[in-house]
Amino acid sequence: MAISLTMQEYLEDNHIRYDAAKHARTGCSMMTAEASHVPGNALAKGVVLRWEDGYVLAVLPASRHVDLARMREIIGDKVRLATEEEASSLFPDCDEGAVPILGVPYRVACVVDEQLRRGSDVYFEGGDHRTLVHVSGDEFSRLMYGMPQARISW
Repeated sequence: MAISLTMQEYLEDNHIRYDAAKHARTGCSMMTAEASHVPGNALAKGVVLRWEDGYVLAVLPASRHVDLARMREIIGDKVRLATEEEASSLFPDCDEGAVPILGVPYRVACVVDEQLRRGSDVYFEGGDHRTLVHVSGDEFSRLMYGMPQARISW
């Protein structure tokens, strides 16, 4: 697998300049950062949260953890981490556990950690555990345009 078809089409439809590179299969985002020689704060990861009757995608640096207390302040008390099965059902063209950072093409609400707005380059998994997508900070801002941003990690 390479970039998921949904993500690839979304990037191309929105004229986002990106490049993709293969890396050794990894089991978590910080391992991906290490294997790809990318700083953990430049690698964005998606964390799926269950929220009332739906889901929200928290997008944050790989070097950080989602702050559930802060997310509850922002969107409500009934927020918890989604199960692996719940997350996988939202992204059918991605490998299990390879949560994308793009909520819009999957019709999932999204909140972006303000830490990611500071970088000149942003990287993220392409839908499997072996492909890393790279965009400039400006392109990342375009991808996340209109998404709420806040301090949602520690």
